[in-house]
Amino acid sequence: MTDYASRTSTATRFESQRFTDFPTMVESIKSGRLEATFMIAPLAMKLREQGVKVKILYLGHRDGSTVMVSKDSPATSLRELRGKTMAIPSKYSNQNLVIHKLMEDQGVKPDEINFVEMPPPDMPGALAAKAIDAYFVGEPHAARAELDGTGRILYHAKDVWPGFISCVLVVTEDLIKEQPEVVRDLVRGIAESGEWAETHRIEAAKVASPYFRQDEKVVRYVLTQPPDRVSYRMLNPTDKEMQRIMDMGLKAGILDRPIDLKELIDRSFIPAEINPASVRVE
Repeated sequence: MTDYASRTSTATRFESQRFTDFPTMVESIKSGRLEATFMIAPLAMKLREQGVKVKILYLGHRDGSTVMVSKDSPATSLRELRGKTMAIPSKYSNQNLVIHKLMEDQGVKPDEINFVEMPPPDMPGALAAKAIDAYFVGEPHAARAELDGTGRILYHAKDVWPGFISCVLVVTEDLIKEQPEVVRDLVRGIAESGEWAETHRIEAAKVASPYFRQDEKVVRYVLTQPPDRVSYRMLNPTDKEMQRIMDMGLKAGILDRPIDLKELIDRSFIPAEINPASVRVE
């Protein structure tokens, strides 16, 4: 969810814009107001399918998504959520695809769980108010319910799909063509910041908490409980992973046709070496 501001001779300064829902983000990209963002992977594919000139360049993280149920829920599997309501970020989210794959594996029919789309920040409150029975979302919106004592973990995404991909870095072709060095700085910065976060998790929580508008203890919990709850390494999406997501999207009917991965993915901006020591914490 990033838009660049200016570039000096030595580095690029970026301004971040926070979105709470994906439809607004999509409209911002289509209108040209947003040139680079982190977006749920199937939605990025849908935009490309619709002719929106964007490419996937990198990942922001792996894993870091969680299925939450009410603290007092007796459910120990999806089978026990039959007849219940679960919130997901979007039908175009990988959370939606993975939860339906898990339902299929457990013999739960598609219509046996009621799915509703909901902005991720609203999910913990909805669970606490009993408006929903469960939700599947990226952090820190799962940890919030856990720490508030209103929710508990049913599944970590990493245990269902190791190396789970939620969001990808999407950049417009116009920005790639017109300012490739800005794009290169963006990808390098994400790579180096991710490596720094892996080895400085407490410090990373202090830096990230104002951006997420979350209490620092929530972000620190996400980064440490357990330490592999979210990973900032191996951020180069493979063709095999992207193909798997695409195949699941086609099967679910959220994608209408296959997309050429060569048109979808551009790995040319990924740095050959990562130097986390160059990260400046402000």
